[in-house]
This record gives sequence, structure tokens and C-alpha cells, in this order.
Amino acid sequence: MRNAGLEEAQAGIKIAGRNINNLRYADDTTLMSKSEELKSLLMKVKEKSEKVGLKLNIQKTKIMASGPISSWQIDGETVETMSDFILLGSKITADGDCSHKIKRCLLLERKVMTNLDSILLCQQRSV
Repeated sequence: MRNAGLEEAQAGIKIAGRNINNLRYADDTTLMSKSEELKSLLMKVKEKSEKVGLKLNIQKTKIMASGPISSWQIDGETVETMSDFILLGSKITADGDCSHKIKRCLLLERKVMTNLDSILLCQQRSV
């Protein structure tokens, strides 16, 4: 992936003034771009991978777009379209909804406060 030519590609999204088109962690890669640019990024990864003897697994390849997207086919196989996915433990949605993250934080906070209550009650009883 390091030599897939993604750094030179103009496709991607702007974050803090930088053009970002991929996130990599271990053996997972997330490509990010406008819909029309995404397929060319994916094909670039596929072609570079094949040059070094690797094969893109279409069954594990998913696409997600913030707008309408037509189904894609690569080598006669349809690429699955997703409305959300998990990236490094966080749910990413096509519409940018983050309510699930807020609810998770509130549940974790409630759990911590419940544990603190039991500790504080024990300390008050022992005094």
C-alpha cells in the first residue's frame, strides 16, 4: 500500500487544509474521496497490488458515499455498498450522524459515576 501512488493522487477530501485519501491500519485500508474519484483510487490500489502479486478481495471490499451512488463492478463482481462502517472502533455513517458516539459516552459516564457512588458510600460508612 505504501507504494500504491495514493499520496500523489489529487483525489480525496480536505481536512485541515490537507488532502486525505486513505487511512491505513495493519492490513486494512480506508479510501476516501468524492464518489467519482473513489473508483479510480480503488483501481489504482488493485493495479499496484497485482504488480506485487497481491489480489484485491472484492468480497471484503465495501463502498460508502454521502450521496447517491450506483453499484460498482470490478472484474465482474459487485462491490457492496454500505450505509455505515466501523473504523478503529468508531462508527462512521454516510450522513455524518454521531449520536451513537454521544450515547456511548453517556453510558460510559453513567457506569463510572455508579462505580464512584459505591466507593464514596463505602468510605462514608467507614468514617
